[in-house]
Amino acid sequence: MRIAQVSPLIESVPPQTYGGIERVVSNLTESLVKEGHDVTLFASGDSKTTADLYAVVQQSLRLSQSPRDPEIAQIIQLEKLIQMRDRFDIIHFHIETIHYPLVRHLGIPHVTTLHSRLDRPDVISLYEEFPEVPVVSISDAQRCFIPDANWVSTVYNGIPVNEKYNDSPGDYLLFLGRFCPDKGPEEAIDIALKSNTHLKMAAKVDVTDKAYFESRIKPFLEHPLIEYLGEVGEPQKSELICGARALLFPIKWPEPFGLVMTEAMACGTPVIAFMEGSVPEVVKPGVSGFIVETVQEAVAAVSKISQLDRRLCRKYFENRFTCQHMAQGYLKTYQNVLAEWKRKANPGKPVFKPRTMLHQQRSP
Repeated sequence: MRIAQVSPLIESVPPQTYGGIERVVSNLTESLVKEGHDVTLFASGDSKTTADLYAVVQQSLRLSQSPRDPEIAQIIQLEKLIQMRDRFDIIHFHIETIHYPLVRHLGIPHVTTLHSRLDRPDVISLYEEFPEVPVVSISDAQRCFIPDANWVSTVYNGIPVNEKYNDSPGDYLLFLGRFCPDKGPEEAIDIALKSNTHLKMAAKVDVTDKAYFESRIKPFLEHPLIEYLGEVGEPQKSELICGARALLFPIKWPEPFGLVMTEAMACGTPVIAFMEGSVPEVVKPGVSGFIVETVQEAVAAVSKISQLDRRLCRKYFENRFTCQHMAQGYLKTYQNVLAEWKRKANPGKPVFKPRTMLHQQRSP
């Protein structure tokens, strides 16, 4: 199959530090190439891939030495995609919704994965205007804000199986990701202090969250139990996860997926997460962690972490959240979208499905 993967240009694929969407795009792209598919990745020029790379900017926009307008770069990327569209059987978008007016007139099968939150103003009106756009959710919980969209599948994000695994963790908790109120860094600090447990915080501070960080987080960073590491990349991130007793995920928003939870489980590290968004679909209580609703419940969960078998936590990940599971889910989605596209192009005619040929070795 000839597949185009269209990634955001803010971060490279994979990202050098923080960047959940770009990491998922990388994992999917590399898995599809391994499966033997012809994949073209539209991403920044500093991306690393075994697929064909087409770049309209040489460096990811967040790390670019010269300021670039993300909207202009994205428009140019879409124009290049239009020029090359005859090369692909299907186009897979990961760039939010800016391409919706385009795909209505593109004349080629396409699908869009919605990676971000959908509880924003006017989202419903967008899908009232574009009800035909086929979209993929990354959790069933993500769909609740626009239940009438043209959902074609739910495909959980996947990461490589060869992540590190550690059966003998250190004596610290970990907060990983981004400092903003929705992610619950204040709650993570509160959990650590009330459980008298060392907390390592490895997270980035966006410009929009700088005032929040300075006023609400920074005052606690001098406490002996709280260790601030800043934004980290590989391999430091994996080492931190592997060494943690548990990952704290005290979110206060409808998280569509939460890739960091599966990154933790891949290392055998349990997750203590608040009951929001996708959490009940990702965490299995008593196996891969605990789901709680308050800081006090999280503190109680910290005392029970040693009761969990990290090998079973890892096994749970392997059965649900690997790159292979994700790639197979998307290949099935592509096939369904292509079949529907052909059906609409030939109304009243059955879609031709070639007979599966079984190759049997002749007896000597």
